[in-house]
Amino acid sequence: MATTSIGLRMGAGVAAAAVALGVAQLTAVFFSPNADARTAVGTAVINLTPGPVKEWAIQTFGTADKLFLSVAVIAVVAALAAVAAIGERLRVPLGTLAILAGAVAGSAAVLARPGAGPADIIPTLLGAVCGIAVLRLLTSGRISDGRVTAATEAAGVDPGRRLSLVTFGLAGLGLLSGVAGVVLSRRLHSVSGDRENFALPSVPSQPAPVPADVMPKGVDLPSFITPNADFYRIDTALSVPQLSRADWRLRIHGMVDRDVTYTFDDLKKFEPIEMVVTLTCVSNPVGGNLISNATWTGYRVRDLLAASGIHPDADMVLSTSIDGFTAGTPVDALTDARSSMLAIGMNGVPLPVEHGYPARLVVPGLYGYVSATKWVVDLELTRFDRAQAYWTKLGWSERGPIKTESRIDVPRDGQQVAKGPVTFGGVAWAQNRGVKAVEVRIDDGPWQPARLGASYSNDAWRLWSFPWTATQSGTHAITVRATDNTGAVQTEDQALPVPDGATGWHSVSFGVD
Repeated sequence: MATTSIGLRMGAGVAAAAVALGVAQLTAVFFSPNADARTAVGTAVINLTPGPVKEWAIQTFGTADKLFLSVAVIAVVAALAAVAAIGERLRVPLGTLAILAGAVAGSAAVLARPGAGPADIIPTLLGAVCGIAVLRLLTSGRISDGRVTAATEAAGVDPGRRLSLVTFGLAGLGLLSGVAGVVLSRRLHSVSGDRENFALPSVPSQPAPVPADVMPKGVDLPSFITPNADFYRIDTALSVPQLSRADWRLRIHGMVDRDVTYTFDDLKKFEPIEMVVTLTCVSNPVGGNLISNATWTGYRVRDLLAASGIHPDADMVLSTSIDGFTAGTPVDALTDARSSMLAIGMNGVPLPVEHGYPARLVVPGLYGYVSATKWVVDLELTRFDRAQAYWTKLGWSERGPIKTESRIDVPRDGQQVAKGPVTFGGVAWAQNRGVKAVEVRIDDGPWQPARLGASYSNDAWRLWSFPWTATQSGTHAITVRATDNTGAVQTEDQALPVPDGATGWHSVSFGVD
């Protein structure tokens, strides 16, 4: 048997992995969404990743963290397959064993997904069989040995080149299969049609219209209402869950007098409400952009909970997403006057799928990791001393009230400003308390009051501006701090997002020409 070079063997391993993944992805289309091994493995990686590493990924890649993870997983699989293929032999088939190990791990990840069944591992196993067949073919010498290629060698064709072409062809076929599987899966399982056919309920008591003076003049700041396409997204869903209204159920159970399960049609018996609420991610660094503001339509959570009869000693609601994510929210935050919401609409349209369609939680005043469960399907009444949610298991605090913070949007860090009049600006927030004042300091000068846009509500952010005249060339710094309606001034103390939100004054350096 002719042997192949190390480079060709590594290429064979990559091609085998591509075929295994591609076949698994394509055949998974004909099973339940749980059969998608790529998503299952990625989700398992997310769940097993230590909290500090997850926080690093969010800080480094922001809303592109899932793309980074997907690319990283594929790169790791390809590298492992390439290395294992070097040792592929008939007596000790290391490459084959590596693919089998990957199939076992993939099957375990699939079976670990909520609602998965034994049949859902068939695509993974089929992909492994095809991958092994490709690996054996490319490393056996059948393509490049003289018996097969004597004619081509006589014609001046290099057997190694022939093997390389076959390897590249099979790798390409695997890649195309995977892409086709992703595209077909999105078309077959997508709930976009279900969403497009849904009309939001009419809200009896419309919220106050947003006045024009919420936006300061003379400075380019974020829109008071964040467009859906620009709203930040941080969650643990590697693949966005596709849950239709007909399949959606919300179960309320635990420390209650009676279990209650609502269908989407059952929600019609409750009064719909609409509110403007700013959401903030606990991973938002000082000056960060993991914060957005929207108009939400939905139903008061306290109305939905009332029918169950909450036990007086229950102090936490453990909410669960269809993909298994959990968040622990204080009972009082879901039942007090802040009107926490089971949201079904966002900025006048049904929830975008990536933001929780058909239903999610919106809780004013709390960071999203303890409140903003998307694709929510379960509410368990329990206690903080009995249960832990997803992020609290990883070291974040149990309760996550949003801190008083502010941000500079203009000028950008390092921006050059011409001499003369200029207007700076940004946003400030203290959800559930509201912002009373914003102050700005240039270099080491005194704190000066900024001009505030109109206050819409205590649950929404507030925009500010600061007119200044640039007279001295060189590098300068602008710093901002906010004061909330309780009189608490934003702290100067610098703290990282872990365990309960970043703190500190935001400062930006800029130059004057």
